[in-house]
Amino acid sequence: MANDMSSRLVDILNRVYQDAGLELLILPIIVVSVVAHVWGTKTNRRIARQWVAAHAPLLRQEYAQVGFHHRPARSSEEDELFPDRPRQPATDDILKERSPQEFYTYATGRRNVAFTDVRLALHRRNNPIVWLAELFLSIVMDSVVPSKERMEIIAYPFDGREAEVVPAAAGAKSTSSSSTYDGFVWAVVHKDAMRRLRDERYDVSLTITRDHAKLPPWTTVMSESAEITEAMVTPGLIEALKAAGDQFEYLIVTDQPLDRPVKVEDTAPKKRVYFSTRLAGTSTSPESVYSSSSAIFSYFLRLPDRLVAGGRLRPEVLRKIRQARDEQINRLQRVDQEEKDSERALKRDKGKKEKREAVLKGLSADDQRKFLEREREKEMRKSQKKMSMRA
Repeated sequence: MANDMSSRLVDILNRVYQDAGLELLILPIIVVSVVAHVWGTKTNRRIARQWVAAHAPLLRQEYAQVGFHHRPARSSEEDELFPDRPRQPATDDILKERSPQEFYTYATGRRNVAFTDVRLALHRRNNPIVWLAELFLSIVMDSVVPSKERMEIIAYPFDGREAEVVPAAAGAKSTSSSSTYDGFVWAVVHKDAMRRLRDERYDVSLTITRDHAKLPPWTTVMSESAEITEAMVTPGLIEALKAAGDQFEYLIVTDQPLDRPVKVEDTAPKKRVYFSTRLAGTSTSPESVYSSSSAIFSYFLRLPDRLVAGGRLRPEVLRKIRQARDEQINRLQRVDQEEKDSERALKRDKGKKEKREAVLKGLSADDQRKFLEREREKEMRKSQKKMSMRA
């Protein structure tokens, strides 16, 4: 009896162990995944906050509003005079989290610029399996480009459209003409990013790539005209690029679409300024980490002013730029016309077919046979005529 009880107890314990074995195997995986997700999310947030801590003062110097709260900036003198007035938003108010690896913010309230969008793209630290898989594929496959942690920022100039974006007060004098400049495509890029930009962007595909003697050897210029390059390469840009080093990726002035246009309407010029740098890792002193790239960041923020002040091209240069773009527009117009002709031909054939079927339905069997014979004879005469013309 005692042996039966002991054997029964052993069987029960074996069943419990077997049933719990899978759970004991899955539980550590779940714990590790949760810990990795929490660690990755917090690390990415810390990197994003450090970027804001280093760059928010520069943005506030140029824009009346930075972030998503309508709170005006104020100086130290205003702090003393109006201590109860709300300050600029905190870091968490400036930045919004679109996903654990993507953050964004924007700035507005500046002359010559309608608004500026900022995007921070980080590694998938919250999902180490996917992150490591992407890293492995980028090593074994040339077609897979390894992801980089970068800051991408786009400035949208007013280009004379202040009245459309920010309606002027009643009776105020319009100054919309003061913010215009000639449209062109020009870029200075890190050579590591040159191929990717050529493949991903239509606008820079319109340019010619050349090295510039005054710029660092790891950069190259992509421009529609050598005259534009000479006007855009300034001592301030040269020094800022040298200081930024490998953190810099590209600075692009464009008025052309990012994607290859498929319709004539897509070729309408829209002026933007793009800027990208690589993000640094976490640090106890974000100002020191980003000190090398702060000069090129400030140069980008003030670049729209320089474009408005001196962005006028000679008629010969503008004519050459427009000629290349007109070729693209003419090609799209030809494609569009061919599509319209094809649609009209299909409608015409469909109408003839429907008319033929309606005629056949109204005929008797004998008349239908005669109708079809006449059609065959007609087709035979056409084919014979074509053969004789070829001969």
